[in-house]
Amino acid sequence: MEQKNYTISIYAENNVGLLSRVSAIFLKRHINIDSLNTSMSEIENIFRFVIVAQLTEEQVNKIVKQIEKQIEVIKAFYHTDEETIFQESALYKVKSNSLFEQRQIQNVIKKSHANIVTVNPEFFVIEKTGFREETEQLYKELVPYGLLQFVRSGRISVTKSPMQISHILKEFSK
Repeated sequence: MEQKNYTISIYAENNVGLLSRVSAIFLKRHINIDSLNTSMSEIENIFRFVIVAQLTEEQVNKIVKQIEKQIEVIKAFYHTDEETIFQESALYKVKSNSLFEQRQIQNVIKKSHANIVTVNPEFFVIEKTGFREETEQLYKELVPYGLLQFVRSGRISVTKSPMQISHILKEFSK
């Protein structure tokens, strides 16, 4: 079977140790997590974990079933890249003298549709939201200008079709 990117969305209570147990499910199968993000969800007191990994459909099915066995997990879903709308966010800290002495960096920032979020005498910070390839490309273009720090978020995504999680929760509460 062919491996491809799958985005796994887990709706769960935010309890200590859950992330460790979920990552252990991947570890036992020797599957690398490419991206991981956790945040509150659209449902009060419920958190959403978004995990991206290269898997076969058979593997992702098994993993989602294992994840759903965790007591705090309400529901887990998986989707292909084609079924989701996704982005990542990145921050780049660059030496300030580049901004003032090398004007071409302004063209790099403008061309990449990035934003300068803060400037001070020692450094400035650029924010870029987009696909991983776009944030990596901007990284490569900023290295010659004195890139001091770089950080990128995990994937954040929403599905193109409804996930019906609110409906599922209402069924549980009956």
